[in-house]
Amino acid sequence: MITLENNPQTTVIAGENGWPRQGAWTYADYLRLPDDGNRYEIIQGVLHVANAPTPEHQYTVTELIFYLRQYVAAHPLGIVLTAPIEVHLSETTRPVQPDLIFVANDRQPPPGQGFIDGAPALIVEVVSPTSIRRDRKIKFDLYEEAGVAEYWIVDPRTRSVEVYTWSNGEYALFGQFIADELTQSKRLPGLSIPTNRLFYPQST
Repeated sequence: MITLENNPQTTVIAGENGWPRQGAWTYADYLRLPDDGNRYEIIQGVLHVANAPTPEHQYTVTELIFYLRQYVAAHPLGIVLTAPIEVHLSETTRPVQPDLIFVANDRQPPPGQGFIDGAPALIVEVVSPTSIRRDRKIKFDLYEEAGVAEYWIVDPRTRSVEVYTWSNGEYALFGQFIADELTQSKRLPGLSIPTNRLFYPQST
């Protein structure tokens, strides 16, 4: 994810043509954005836009959905949702649109509400070449501050999954999983995902 000034896929430029400067964006401004196929987010008043995902990114997202929905079918603790989905974390941070979220039963939005209000129990971000700083720094700090109980950073380049759990106001690394190891979760006990199966098949 990069700031709008550096993204050639949109004509929206912060601070120009009637758009707010970076740091001053609001949800009302977000609602005025063009429906141009980009995924826009506001993080602490700064507007970001995601580049189109790669096949490797989407493959990983699809596999994650498969395994997490299998788990939820067997353990009806909540629901799994994927981007585009609005998550509202604060007045200055709404919406963010994680790649995948798990929302516990007691936090599910009422019918007709078009967004998730407050921190989901689990957020997963799949790292792309243009989103490394966003996922590993900007959103890491954001989700930690918001009290997201568990945050996964899934990296197709290193074929790894990092699982962070929240306690006493900060994240601790629960586990880093690679190769034939089984990705596991503290928030979703009993979940076990063959890590290698989350990533684009390697050529032989």
